[in-house]
Amino acid sequence: MAQGSRNPTGILMDEHRVIERGIAVLREAASLLEAGKNVPEEVFAGLIDFIRYFADACHHAKEEGVLFTTMHAHGFPSQGGAIAVMLAEHDQGRAFVRGMLAGLDKYQAGDSSGKDDIVANARGYADLLTQHIQKEDNVLYPMADRVLGTADQEAMLNRFDEVEALHPEDHEKYHALIHQLEDRIATCR
Repeated sequence: MAQGSRNPTGILMDEHRVIERGIAVLREAASLLEAGKNVPEEVFAGLIDFIRYFADACHHAKEEGVLFTTMHAHGFPSQGGAIAVMLAEHDQGRAFVRGMLAGLDKYQAGDSSGKDDIVANARGYADLLTQHIQKEDNVLYPMADRVLGTADQEAMLNRFDEVEALHPEDHEKYHALIHQLEDRIATCR
């Protein structure tokens, strides 16, 4: 990752823009599936993969393991405050992903009720993450930027690099996947 003059919250916001693209595809895929259109199962499988690995294992790992812990060290409460709300929403998002995966498994096994589970959990996830991203971009990240000094930000950038070093190809892979899914969902309309 090229650090330059970028700060940790700027990197996280850039990742939010990619996640929002995934959310847009997820919303459209759910709407098309509910309307009886043929949405290939691999679209939902790809979206679940994107959410689990890019949004959660990479992006949320940086927030939970780096940003939130640094903020907590600077006096932000981890219980009952903004950080606790963000952590609870991460957990709620994971529950929606498990619901989508269970629905997809049922749907692939020929159980048509899986379709309803996919749609409900996809919409729940999309609504949650849309609001969650707005809170982080407009409230939490500006709070962090006001409190965290240059040394903290440099240390966080180094820790972000460590998170990304665990899966160095993931950013490119998941950017390409979202582009493919955007193209694929366009053919389902």
